[in-house]
Amino acid sequence: MPRPNDVGANSGLIDALLAASKRYGAKKPILEDQERSPLSYTDLLRAAFALGRKIAGFTEPGERVAVLLPSGNAGVVTFFALHAFGRTPTMLNFTAGLRNLRAACELAGVKNVLTAHRFIEQGKLHDVVDALEQVAEITYLEDVRASIGLPDKLYAAAAAAFPRQFRAPAKASDPGVILFTSGSFGAPRGVMLTNANLIANVSQIAEHIDLDPNWVMFNPLPIFHCFGLTGGVFLPLFTGMKAFQYPSPLHIKQIPPLIKDSRASILLATDTFVNQYARSAERDELAGLQFIVCGAEKVREETHNLIRERFGDVPVLEGYGATEAAPVVAVNKPTDNRRGTVGGLLPGVETRLEPVEGIPRGGRLYLRGPNIMAGYLRADGGIDPPEGGWHDTGDVVEISGDDWITILGRVKRFAKIGGEMVSLTAAEDLAIAVWPDSRHAVISMPDAKKGEKLVLVTDKQGADTGPLIAHAKSLGAPEIAVPRSILKVIEVPVLGTGKTDYVAIQRMVETEEAAAAAGKAKKARS
Repeated sequence: MPRPNDVGANSGLIDALLAASKRYGAKKPILEDQERSPLSYTDLLRAAFALGRKIAGFTEPGERVAVLLPSGNAGVVTFFALHAFGRTPTMLNFTAGLRNLRAACELAGVKNVLTAHRFIEQGKLHDVVDALEQVAEITYLEDVRASIGLPDKLYAAAAAAFPRQFRAPAKASDPGVILFTSGSFGAPRGVMLTNANLIANVSQIAEHIDLDPNWVMFNPLPIFHCFGLTGGVFLPLFTGMKAFQYPSPLHIKQIPPLIKDSRASILLATDTFVNQYARSAERDELAGLQFIVCGAEKVREETHNLIRERFGDVPVLEGYGATEAAPVVAVNKPTDNRRGTVGGLLPGVETRLEPVEGIPRGGRLYLRGPNIMAGYLRADGGIDPPEGGWHDTGDVVEISGDDWITILGRVKRFAKIGGEMVSLTAAEDLAIAVWPDSRHAVISMPDAKKGEKLVLVTDKQGADTGPLIAHAKSLGAPEIAVPRSILKVIEVPVLGTGKTDYVAIQRMVETEEAAAAAGKAKKARS
């Protein structure tokens, strides 16, 4: 597969795509979505040059152009269309909320947003368009395509035949994409990843796990998320696998039969979605997978067992990453899948652990390597690079002698109760073990007596502290790790990426406690 050295120092993602086309065959079908009209490498390049030429007519070289599209052929073509003419794709998370979307555009200096009428109509995203129109010009791809005439088609055909003569030159250090962090603990931050970061991460993954160019990668994850973009688009395209794009991971009943029908070999998803697919699928619909790769959240034992019981030997490989790392840092292997870990460190990634006061095991993880971002966007348009090249993940981990990583929790996901540090992740694990079929989240709240207290938010309507205490005792876990307050909800909030939405949960608990306090005060007055 193409590695940074294979495509040259003065090269970008288009050149990585060209290197793959040369290696695996320009006519090989390489990209498909639910419309079932596969594109070859040549088709992809021709479409990218045709669309890119039109986009270049109303944008400037080097401009950061926003993309508001789901996973699909159109999203991938648009991404490479921007690169073909030296623009920087700026991927917008359409689930992030209106305020965050406007803030993202303002931070990146976006003047133009590319989207599609069909997507806006089907997703009922008219309020998003209204909000973005306040800060940028909205352009619909259907309108752009309708303006493509014979001269544009002839140009695109010539460009696809001689792409190196037509594509905008790019250096490995040039911007590859701007992505925005999920904002689990606050406002999203803009992350600048270079061409080299993205190409390097693909190379690292391919060196870590043997991949077959005859396989098909099924990607239902959004391309505004780095896992969906690098893992679901660049990895298959640059290693010769067909990339099958699906617009939403939420279509639980539609996805399993399509996995079978597309002859998918690898499924990218999160634990939550894999568990739901497994429950919905017929026994032959996931059995053809070589393996499943999960990120963004912890893989439950129940999910591992459910897949094995229903579909046989289909390993569920848990991995670990960060947008700032393009994103994959570690992942288990089909031949070495250690449950409870997030897998082995990818080649070329350096680690440093810093002690965390009150946490006796592991340390705070810092990362350095070819996949680590150029930096965070500044409000003035500049970039703040990681100090000394080291990215602070904010995660507390243990690393084995052979570089296998176990996540202990985020630094922000520890509470100090009665002077003792307690992992909120470990508290969640207690609830998951007792009620594996439900979704749970644990947060900390101020407490007058002990400094902080744990609150379990769960969709298990019969949840009670008794079973949690009993299970903690059976494990020898301290009772302070057991949440004593439980808030039962119809649905535990999640982000569009599948991660638990702790910001929404925190607000939910604060609102509930404020209402309870007001009720007590009213009762006392009466």
